[in-house]
Amino acid sequence: MKIDLTGHRAIVTASTSGIGLAIAKGMLNAGAQVVINGRREEVTDAAVAELRRLFPGSDVQGVSADVGSKAGIDRFIGLAGDADILVNNLGMYERLDFFDITDDQWFRMFEVNVMSAVRLARHYMPGMLAKNWGRVISIASESGVTTPRDRMHYGMSKSALIAVARGLAEQARGTAVTSNSIVVGMTMTEIVEKELDASARKQGISLLEMQRQAAAHHRPTQLLERPARPEEVANMVLYVASPQASATTGAALRVEGGGISSML
Repeated sequence: MKIDLTGHRAIVTASTSGIGLAIAKGMLNAGAQVVINGRREEVTDAAVAELRRLFPGSDVQGVSADVGSKAGIDRFIGLAGDADILVNNLGMYERLDFFDITDDQWFRMFEVNVMSAVRLARHYMPGMLAKNWGRVISIASESGVTTPRDRMHYGMSKSALIAVARGLAEQARGTAVTSNSIVVGMTMTEIVEKELDASARKQGISLLEMQRQAAAHHRPTQLLERPARPEEVANMVLYVASPQASATTGAALRVEGGGISSML
């Protein structure tokens, strides 16, 4: 299968590193025009420069804005331009005992992880519907399916994001606009790799063995027995963004190494 996104313009939020950057690379490799996003201008500019080096002649733009806030969304929309592929990758994460989570922390988690996707879809989906083609893809988490006790507000936000993605698919019923969520598990982003590499060195074991130990500790039900790589998540996103995925909508698609112990 050859995925060709030539002629399509994609927006990927929180895409200067990790899963977001891997998605941006995949989109560019498939011929799409891409808008990446970060909060700090110098970081966003550096990511744009790196992408242009890797993909000479590609059409890539960077917009620095905190899309976890209403003001940041307004700034982003004013600078980013149109798009027919929207990847809602922004997300915050923190571990806290339920009894220690304040009201402000509940609301902040919801605003960043859910309202960023809601606000962007509310802006970009009407244009997709008018053209009768588009893709809305929201990066969720296995924590939205199996709510963890030590980050309940995070799990709640990802459950809500999966629900929003399904609702957007219902909104686009009968059209060539699709909406799906990607249920992600432990992933070897730069931050995770740095932490695991430090632990491996301290214990005198290989990074691969450290990955296996981390997977066994944090998600003992996982079948892959290692964290996924960012490009493995990006591969699913690319498929969902492609014309070949025209019959895939309203789905929560899993890239979590089989950690959720159910068939569906």
